[in-house]
Amino acid sequence: MERADGDDVFGDVHLGYLVVESNRTARWRRFGADAIGLHVDTLDGATLRFRLDERTCRFLVRRGPAEDVTAMGWHIDNHAAFDRIVARVADRGVPVTEGTAEEAALRGVERLWRFPGPKGLVQEIFTVAVTTPEPLRMLSTGWVTGDAGMGHVALLSRRPEAVRGYYRTVFDSRLTDYIDENVAGLRMKIRFLRVNERHHSIAVADVRGVRIDPIRTRVQHVNIQSASLDDMLASYQRVRELGFPMAWSVGQHTNDRELSYYCVTPSGFELEVGWNPLVIGPEREATWEPSTYQGISIWGHSTVGSTVLTKFDQFRQALRHAATPEETVPELSGEQLR
Repeated sequence: MERADGDDVFGDVHLGYLVVESNRTARWRRFGADAIGLHVDTLDGATLRFRLDERTCRFLVRRGPAEDVTAMGWHIDNHAAFDRIVARVADRGVPVTEGTAEEAALRGVERLWRFPGPKGLVQEIFTVAVTTPEPLRMLSTGWVTGDAGMGHVALLSRRPEAVRGYYRTVFDSRLTDYIDENVAGLRMKIRFLRVNERHHSIAVADVRGVRIDPIRTRVQHVNIQSASLDDMLASYQRVRELGFPMAWSVGQHTNDRELSYYCVTPSGFELEVGWNPLVIGPEREATWEPSTYQGISIWGHSTVGSTVLTKFDQFRQALRHAATPEETVPELSGEQLR
């Protein structure tokens, strides 16, 4: 549903970069460059940047203890949309602060502004990305970005309506569809939210019946899209050969029909490498109605290497955060949509 005031920013918002904090930068370099096939630049002993395209930064990995995604960078197409987003946040009493010149340079943007987001994920917005003529040095032949953004991020939430309301208020996200699924005995409804032609830029899995967050990290997985099926399958083979943990084998999703696999990053959250998901272009957008699918996958996506010991370790790590309530931004949650 578009805003009645005509100030809808849907289509002007694209996932631009992610910031990761990790003390495992050497392992991240090997994982990103040698396994996944990304271009990597080593800025110093504590900072890596991964490229997917002509932009200087799509993943920024900086040394620190979080072992998690700490910030999401959103490219806003024009200054009018940018000003609307800033006004929505600031008018509700949520602080918006400008990043330093050094922070902007590290992220490959000219300037950036930030504000709080769900689950403690800082949201950063910018209008101009820095590009480079330097050729990509990577094993992959290419990645799909452009109008669809660099991929998507999936979260587990005990407050799914608040997360959905947040992205509806800030970015005019639209509900694409739902999936009902049972994962490791946990029954959940997953909401898929789009902000442009990509089927979803945010996925929110409902775990409100669980008293503690079942995973340690803020994000469950991050997705990037291979330009070819051969690239996706080749990276799958490299991940296995190099000994990085695989979470889910190659399979196809029910809703966006993407072929993909999931592996475990050096920081513990998962990376989904996919190919050929459904695109919701202008013709589909005009008539799109959300549907509910039963199960995440049509075929494949079998668990790989999951044992009782690994499940116990995940639970043990989650227990460390049991007393910590899930972070939300009530001022931006909007109407509690279902």
